[in-house]
Order: sequence, then structure tokens, then C-alpha cells
Amino acid sequence: MDIRGQSALVTGGGSGLGAATARMLAEAGAKVAILDVNDKAAAEVAADINGIAVHCDVADGPSTEAAIAKAAAEHGVARILVNCAGIGKAMRIVGKEGPMALADYERVIRINLIGTFNAMRLAAAAMSKLDPLADGERGVILCTASVAAYEGQIGQAAYSSSKGGVVALVLPAAREFAQFGVRVNAIAPGIFLTPMLMGLTPQAQESLAASLPFPKKLGDPSQYAALARHLIENRYINGETIRIDAALRMAPR
Repeated sequence: MDIRGQSALVTGGGSGLGAATARMLAEAGAKVAILDVNDKAAAEVAADINGIAVHCDVADGPSTEAAIAKAAAEHGVARILVNCAGIGKAMRIVGKEGPMALADYERVIRINLIGTFNAMRLAAAAMSKLDPLADGERGVILCTASVAAYEGQIGQAAYSSSKGGVVALVLPAAREFAQFGVRVNAIAPGIFLTPMLMGLTPQAQESLAASLPFPKKLGDPSQYAALARHLIENRYINGETIRIDAALRMAPR
């Protein structure tokens, strides 16, 4: 898809991978709406890229429906959705204080997996009614998985479950939306320099980078955004989850 002039939605666009993707889309000529629960962060990125910030809790149906409707009123119905909203918290299934609280597990699943599905279902329904572009294409949906979907470490049971669900969602969604000309893909990042990792000491960051085969550097969000751009523009990639991880295969802990 030619990004120029298209309306785009980026969930979790106020920081990290989402912010980098929002900037990439704006530079490529898209009209970008940043959907985020962090209104301040979303507004700052929106101001930088001449986009709009819309409050959105992806885990809540009415909130996401209202946010997508508001973005459509400003920019027109989106042909591009990039799902970057998510959380990650290390929790053992059975820790020193007993079993993990079920509410903690549910929260991760609700935001990372149900939130991805929620934004996907609403955006795809709107895309399906648009006029087709070249090759009959109507839209592109990108989701954010993780290498933890494949090699979850101890303490990542909830996070790995949620991202494994995202990987499993891609192919059936791509098959179903093929009738509308809407492609669905996902990116599975490794260790990226997002706000969560930026809170670590330089020594801790260097230690993580040293564990990577090559290059021995933490991923830059702009590299995620570059892959997202390729997946949007390359019309023949559909139903795939692509790793971007410097050949990382995570150890048990």
C-alpha cells in the first residue's frame, strides 16, 4: 500500500515502538491518529508529527470504538492499523508468596491480546467498507508480538501467553479478511530500547546487548518502524509474523 495520504491508527503510539511507528507513518505522508491511555505522551508525539491524539483504552470496547470513530471524523476511515499498545511485567506462576494473582494474569491478557483483537475487529469492519485500491487492497493491520511468544522465560508466563495469542491470531484473521482485501501481519521484536528498558542502568543495558549474537546492540524503535513500513508497502506479505531480534533465542532465565 502506498502510505501517502492514508489515514493511520497507532495504538500505544505515545511511546516506544508505537511512537517510532507514528513518526515513520507521518514522514511517509500518512494522517496519523495516536491512540493511547497516556494522554500527555500521545499529545506530545501528535504535536511533533502534526497528527492527532485520541484517548483510548484498547482493553475496553466502547473506549476503542469511540477513539476510532473520532479519528475517522478527523482523518477519514483508516486503511492502516498498527497495534503497539501493551504491557509487560515479570511474574512467576508460583512465587514466594504463593500463586500468581489471577487478576494480574487477566490484565496482561486483556491489554496485550484482547486489546489487539479489539482494535483489529473495529478497524477491519470499517476497512471492509472502503473502496479498493490497487490490487483490490483495502487495508493493512499490523500487530506486535514478541520473541517471548516462542521462548518465554521464567516469569513471562502471562506475557508469553498474550504474545503467543497474537501470533496465533494473525493467520486466521488474514484468511478471513482476504475477502475484503485487508492484510494482517505481525512483528515479533526481541530486546528493544523502549521506555521499560531505558529505566535500567547503562551496565544492565550493556549486559543485555552482550547476550545478542549480532549486532550486539539493543534494538532501536526506528528499526521496528522500518520493518512496519515494509510490511505495509509490500502487498505480497500476508498472514506472517516476522522476528526482528539480532538472532536472539532466549534462555530459560
